[in-house]
Amino acid sequence: MANAENNKESCGIESSCCGVSDDAAINTLISTRLGYSEDDLAKAPGGADMGLGCGNPRAIASLRPGETVVDRGSGGGFDCFLAAHEVGKDGRVIGVDMTPDMLSKARNNATKGGFANVEFRLGEIEHLPIADNTADVIISNCVINLSPDKPQVFREAFRILKPGGRLAISDVVATVELPEAMRNDPALIAGCMGNASLIEALEAMIEAAGFVDVRIAPKDESKEFIRDWAPGHNVTDYVVSASIEAVKPGCKPGSGCC
Repeated sequence: MANAENNKESCGIESSCCGVSDDAAINTLISTRLGYSEDDLAKAPGGADMGLGCGNPRAIASLRPGETVVDRGSGGGFDCFLAAHEVGKDGRVIGVDMTPDMLSKARNNATKGGFANVEFRLGEIEHLPIADNTADVIISNCVINLSPDKPQVFREAFRILKPGGRLAISDVVATVELPEAMRNDPALIAGCMGNASLIEALEAMIEAAGFVDVRIAPKDESKEFIRDWAPGHNVTDYVVSASIEAVKPGCKPGSGCC
């Protein structure tokens, strides 16, 4: 994941999925374009919303009270704090990020907001610091596209999910094969576009990891903000944001997993 996180850190475009802005007004505008409501923004501590992402994974997660949620690439903790409200005091949220600065920021935000049911761990999304069969739900927001080893990302997700657990992901996917020049462009890779996988390839990776009921739903409306990430590159001819859902099969009688 080192390459992926370095890509994310190197991106300085405020409007991109991996851009970081200290301007709260800019971040609010970006997040509302991504599908967050004003009520969502009000629930998180100031500074948690950094204008990151390419969608709202919580919108498809159907979180329930008492569940354990893992957020991969948790950044400043924004999605973690929103998830914490939904799972309640009996639930638990674990954010994982491999950037120490982000981890420190997220932990400070948790303290500031009084979130006792949220914790943040240092780790890679290909090698999560989480025990087997821990999570009911895994969320992530525009992080998996950055990984150089996506099949391992989904194998790790399968490992830490409980039987019957589910993926709820927002990410950038390719609708057609990207030209070689785009795939080799460091700015486009860092901007969450150049390393995007084809929808068919992504579905095959998820199924190969063991998941069932895989659903990848491209969102054409996302082209409105994606075209701002790389002006002049016609990126929306090739990539789009999508909702990605899948389920880890449940227990079979006599298997001993329940």
